[in-house]
Amino acid sequence: MRVSPLGWGVAVAAVLGLGVGWWLGWVELAVLGAACAAALLVALLMTVGRARYGVTLDLADRRVKIGQRAFGRIEVRNTARRRSLPSRVELPVGPRVAELGVPGLAPGASHDELFAVPTARRSVVVVGPVRSVRGDPFGLARRSVRWTRPVELFVHPLLVGLRGADAGLLRDLEGQSTRELSDSDLSFHALRDYVAGDDRRTIHWRTTARRGTLMVKQFEDTKKTRTALALATDPRDYVDPDGTDGEFELAVSVVASIGVQTLRDQRDLTVLAGPGRLRVETPPLLLDDCSTLTTDAAGAGVALLGRRVAREADDASVAILVTGSVPDDSELRLGARYVPPGTRTVVIRCRRGAEVAVRTQGPLTLATLGELDDLPRLLRRAVS
Repeated sequence: MRVSPLGWGVAVAAVLGLGVGWWLGWVELAVLGAACAAALLVALLMTVGRARYGVTLDLADRRVKIGQRAFGRIEVRNTARRRSLPSRVELPVGPRVAELGVPGLAPGASHDELFAVPTARRSVVVVGPVRSVRGDPFGLARRSVRWTRPVELFVHPLLVGLRGADAGLLRDLEGQSTRELSDSDLSFHALRDYVAGDDRRTIHWRTTARRGTLMVKQFEDTKKTRTALALATDPRDYVDPDGTDGEFELAVSVVASIGVQTLRDQRDLTVLAGPGRLRVETPPLLLDDCSTLTTDAAGAGVALLGRRVAREADDASVAILVTGSVPDDSELRLGARYVPPGTRTVVIRCRRGAEVAVRTQGPLTLATLGELDDLPRLLRRAVS
């Protein structure tokens, strides 16, 4: 049971009215105090008792994309042996609380309520817990009972499909050669004299027959393609970082689209955003974590993304840094400066309404993106 601030005010008024009215002989004030005391007593009596309910909270889908309709259902069933009185049920949906009326129910009877969850922006919406409420009409006192646990609804960012040549930057069928030599790999490098202990399966018999001495094949090690995605979360990198259609939302959608395609291609992926790494075991888990991303004054700006890649994904063969329109070209180059040597680096600057622009200098590509639908064209130009 909880007495509201209004209830405590009524209690103080009751005490003062009765006390001062009796002390001064002021009958009207004493009557007012008695009325306040009676109202508070009735409010407390209305909280007595407890309904016996079985409550089920069910969401039709716990993962939706922005703008997709999300529905849920509450079922309240009377588990008592006698008919229940009408009551109220509260359902928190994000920062708001919806009130639902439950009529009187016969034993074993149930009542269903359908509700919709707003999905206008990317977020994680906490639905529940469902609470039944008993109290007076004036809100002096109330008693609530929790019946369910809260459920999370993930509103995923918008995605654009990347198919075939659209994802050319992400495809590297045979891996990338390194400067390290080995005795077994896919990329042939040279021949050398046989040394005791060498695998005889690597002997090159034609050259051995021609030279009269055993010669073995030597290979270049190749590394499997690993893509590193790094997102700037410093609000100073973006224009209108909190807008529902701002640059930061575009940047999150870029990271999510490239990340999902990389996972579908069954390639190694590291996504660096916020205080840590995002989960990349499956596309739904990656999108769940993308739903939680926000800008933070303590977050990394584009100037720090290269260092973060070098520290947390130093084996990446492709590094894609995503930021807003505020940093200039010199800051973008500074951000890419610390990416490990030999890593193909692409810096994507998100600027709403801008035309696609791509400039490549050696292993570094600076690109500007204005709309999410232009991302496939940007990636094609980045490898052309």
